[in-house]
Amino acid sequence: MTSTDVHRLAVRSPADLLAAVPYLLGFHPADSVVVVAMRGRRVVFAARADLPDPAEAPADRARHLVGVVRRQRVDAATVVGYGPAHRVTPAVDAVRDALDEEGLVLLDALRVTDGRWWSYLCGEARCCPPEGRPYDPGSSQVTASAVFAGQVALPDRAALAAQVAPVSGPARAAMREAVAKAERRLTRLVEEAPAEDLLGARSVRAAGVAAVRDALRRHRRGERLGDDEVAWLTLLLTQIPVRDHAWERTDGRDGDIAFWSDVLRRAEPELIAAPASLLAFAAWRAGQGALAAVALERALARHPDYSLAVLLDDLLRRGVPPSDLDGWPAVGLPGVVRRRGRRGSRR
Repeated sequence: MTSTDVHRLAVRSPADLLAAVPYLLGFHPADSVVVVAMRGRRVVFAARADLPDPAEAPADRARHLVGVVRRQRVDAATVVGYGPAHRVTPAVDAVRDALDEEGLVLLDALRVTDGRWWSYLCGEARCCPPEGRPYDPGSSQVTASAVFAGQVALPDRAALAAQVAPVSGPARAAMREAVAKAERRLTRLVEEAPAEDLLGARSVRAAGVAAVRDALRRHRRGERLGDDEVAWLTLLLTQIPVRDHAWERTDGRDGDIAFWSDVLRRAEPELIAAPASLLAFAAWRAGQGALAAVALERALARHPDYSLAVLLDDLLRRGVPPSDLDGWPAVGLPGVVRRRGRRGSRR
C-alpha cells in the first residue's frame, strides 16, 4: 500500500492511469488487484493485493483492501485487475461491492491482460471494443513525466525484494569476519566498563549513540561505511536504546532509505531486525509502502516477534497514513502522539 505524489502527473484517460500505476506502486503489478484512490482530483493512494486463489472467496480480501483505502480519507477510486478474466473479474466485482458499501464513488473498473485493457463500466464498442484496447505504457506522457521526476517502476515485486536481499559470496564472508571482530570488541567494552555500570549498559549505549551519529554523518557526506563499521553498528543496534536513537533520526528522505538499505543488505542474518525495521520506517514515511513491506518481510521471516517490525507491519497492513503519526517516534507512541512539524523541528 502506497501513498504517493504521483497526483502531479496528468492522468486524463484509462491508458494514462494504467501507465501511472507502476509508478504508484514502485513496480509493474501482475496477478493483482489495485485500487487507485482519489481525494478531489488528486491521486493520493494506491493499494495492491494478490488475486485470490481460485478456491478462495474474494470478499474478505476486497473488504480489507477497501478498508485500507478508506482510512486515507478519500472519496473516489478506480479498480484495476491484472491477469486472466476468470481470475480478475471476481476480484474486481468484490472490490466494487466493498467500495459501494463504504460509500466511495467508483470512477472506473478495468482489467488488464496481455497489453490490452477492458472497462467493466463501459459498454460502447466505439471506445471500449470487445477485444479490448491495446496500450503501451512506454509511449505515455505519464511515463515520460514520471521518469523525468525521478520515479522508478521496477519490472515486478521480485525486483523490489532484490533491493533488500542479502549480499552473498565474498561480501558475505567479509561481513561474517567483521561481525566476529565486532563481537570481541563488544566483549572488551563490557569487561572494561566501570563497576557501577551494571553489565556495561551505559558504555554500550554511549558506544551505540556514537556509532549511529558517526554513520549517519558519514553517509550524508557521501561516504560508504566499511564492513567493520557496519558490523559494529548492527551489533549495537540490537540494544533497544541504541535502536531507538537511530529511529528518532530516521525519516523518509532518500538518504535514509539508501543508508538503511545498504546496512540491511550487508547485515548478518541474526542482526537484520533493527536495520530492516528502520528501512521500513523510512520507506513508509516516504510513501514507499511496497519497499517497506519487503523490508518487513525480511525482518519478520527471521525475527517474527521483533516488536518494532510487528508494529510497523500492522500500521502498513491497516493503511495508516504517515501524516497521522507526524513526528513519531520522537514525540511519543501511537495513540498519544502530539502533532508537530517535519524533521526540521527534531533534535
